[in-house]
Amino acid sequence: MIGVVPGEAGPRPAPGAEGIDEALNGGLASALTALGATGKAGEITKLPTLGALPAPVVVAAGLGEDAGPEELRRAAGAALRALAGSARAAVALPVASAADAEAVALGALLGNYAFGVYRTGEQKSLVEQIVLTGADGHDDAVARARTLAAAVTLVRDLVNTPPSDLSPEDFADVAVRVAGDAGLDIEVLDEKALVEGGYGGIAGVGQGSVNPPRLVRLAYTHPEAAKTLALVGKGITFDSGGLSLKPAEAMDWMKSDMGGAAAVLGALQAIAELGPKVNVVGYLALAENMPSGTAQRPSDVLRIYGGTTVEVLNTDAEGRLVLADALVRSGEDGPDLIVDIATLTGAQLVALGTRTAGVMANDDDVREKVVDAAGRAGEAAWGMPLPAELRKGLDSAVADIANISGERWGGMLTAGVFLKEFVPDGVRWAHLDIAGPSFHKGEAYGYTPKGGTGAATRTLVQIAEDLAAGTL
Repeated sequence: MIGVVPGEAGPRPAPGAEGIDEALNGGLASALTALGATGKAGEITKLPTLGALPAPVVVAAGLGEDAGPEELRRAAGAALRALAGSARAAVALPVASAADAEAVALGALLGNYAFGVYRTGEQKSLVEQIVLTGADGHDDAVARARTLAAAVTLVRDLVNTPPSDLSPEDFADVAVRVAGDAGLDIEVLDEKALVEGGYGGIAGVGQGSVNPPRLVRLAYTHPEAAKTLALVGKGITFDSGGLSLKPAEAMDWMKSDMGGAAAVLGALQAIAELGPKVNVVGYLALAENMPSGTAQRPSDVLRIYGGTTVEVLNTDAEGRLVLADALVRSGEDGPDLIVDIATLTGAQLVALGTRTAGVMANDDDVREKVVDAAGRAGEAAWGMPLPAELRKGLDSAVADIANISGERWGGMLTAGVFLKEFVPDGVRWAHLDIAGPSFHKGEAYGYTPKGGTGAATRTLVQIAEDLAAGTL
């Protein structure tokens, strides 16, 4: 697998492809041109070597002009997808730095992903062995890529698992296994402990399901840490909408409504292996939102952990209820920064589409630095405001606050305004809405597969590293 870039007379090989061109007697560029290749980003062209090389096929991945780490990641991922079923693939993309080496390795590993647990019969297998060329001296960068890829793979697998096999209890069991393997401390609160502890949001959302809720707390501790990061993830293992039932066409992918909690778990797995000098506490707020005779009703009032009361006007605005409990609880860990992550609102897709996460915060500097961290991690994010005037729309006639506003517009921002009410005083906080990016319903592209994407896992790791470095 090689890279090609646009040239005046057609595509030309990128650094790393020199040996291929020589083996083809200098005819690589003309062969690619004959096959219609241009070198633009995202383009994949296959050509047979006809015995000129040990490899029977060369895959040329377009890099576009001035390719950076994300272009390299996507090119490597697309090429590996094109080679699915091969016994071995040699990746010869240009590697000029440790960042390039990490990008190429990570893109290749993420592109070489498939979720075939429930398929029967013969399947198109993954590439069995990936050889990265030109990365000599960048062993640490490649090792980091392996760690990140393993974390993202964990998240993708969780999101893709059907809810029949991933109840809140099942999810908590996975967290216990991950914690044991990674050396993380873990505590799991069951439905009885949640009720006795006053976690009214999680208990209320979960009371309509035969699969009871859970709250999982994981902790990574570094002996030299000076700061603490709290990560809070929404983990609705299936969201029917509850009694405020979703339409059928909006429900079939709601197994992905636990993508935020999955990202927190995956990030903690990676953080434990990478070892940044920061303490990280993660909360997985897990529940299944179902309609039944025991489900919460519109107009019910819940008492969130810490005492704040919430009038539930729409049971399909449930993610903010479970997050509220966990946000308040995370304040007891004395964090310097809280980041919550959730597939929270359909309004996020309306505003930013399916690939860009929305970032809100109670501090402008935090918001911009989280957006920057996402960009450096290779994930698209955009800073959004939290207009103070939206708070009035959440006033309740009977409780401290309502879970939705009577105003239709600005739903993503209103959800952020609601969550802000439960952030401990004086603590910096950011909220990531990943409703669109967490689950890709279209055809695969770059290193992003159809289905669960693992969105924001890398961003959370980068945030932890930035806090450890004192830049956030």
